[in-house]
Amino acid sequence: MAKEAKKDQQELTVEQKLKTLFQLQTNLSKIDEIKTLRGELPLEVQDLEDEIAGLSTRIERIKTEVTELKTSIATKKVEIETAKASVAKYKEQQENVRNNREYDFLSKEIEFQTLEIELCEKRIREFTEQEAAKSKEMEANVTQLEERKQDLEVKKNELDEIISETKQEEEKLRDKAKDLETKIEPRLLQSFKRIRKNSRNGLGIVYVQRDACGGCFNKIPPQRQLDIRSRKKVIVCEYCGRIMIDPELAGVSVEPKVDATKEKNTRRRRLSSETE
Repeated sequence: MAKEAKKDQQELTVEQKLKTLFQLQTNLSKIDEIKTLRGELPLEVQDLEDEIAGLSTRIERIKTEVTELKTSIATKKVEIETAKASVAKYKEQQENVRNNREYDFLSKEIEFQTLEIELCEKRIREFTEQEAAKSKEMEANVTQLEERKQDLEVKKNELDEIISETKQEEEKLRDKAKDLETKIEPRLLQSFKRIRKNSRNGLGIVYVQRDACGGCFNKIPPQRQLDIRSRKKVIVCEYCGRIMIDPELAGVSVEPKVDATKEKNTRRRRLSSETE
């Protein structure tokens, strides 16, 4: 089968190759139109999904930070209770000291534990403020997450609706395009795809319009126009690199070119007769 397909490609004349290429271009342009119809929706959906994933990660991180702060507060409260117990113990011991040295030592320990209690209370206030701020931040992120989820649902429904309307037509166009690609020799097809990819409007092959390239609209020399009409070889635009064919082969009817000088003289005669 592969050999037969290759043989068919080789048997195609340049005219047939160009015609097949233009048919392929027409199908691909219609697929591009369908994509344009979808507009920015696929990108918007992707952006919303990325934002939702980012918000979810942020919320989980904040939850972890809040849990850690609560654990730190609980730890400091335990330390305060431990320090208070030590103070009570040292005060009790002060009542039974035998000399001033022992009394001073216990007094310093009581002072140290009292400072520890004050420091723990300060840390608890800081952690509590941080926890409140983190909880508020988490609430804002949760609200934003719910809004983004609603936006995503709306955008997905819009996209699904457009896809369902155009899916069948797009599949037919893609199947036809694949069938046409099998009829074109690989090198020419590869060149066409490369030109199309580098083209802003996605056109890899264009027909001549008013003696100019249908892609970049630069004028084509008369001899080159004859070469294009002869259909003996593949001609590319020397300015934009697109493959060019004559309108007749593309199946396009072109309005006859009006001689500017003749039109100008006719207008003068008309004005002259009206004046008389």
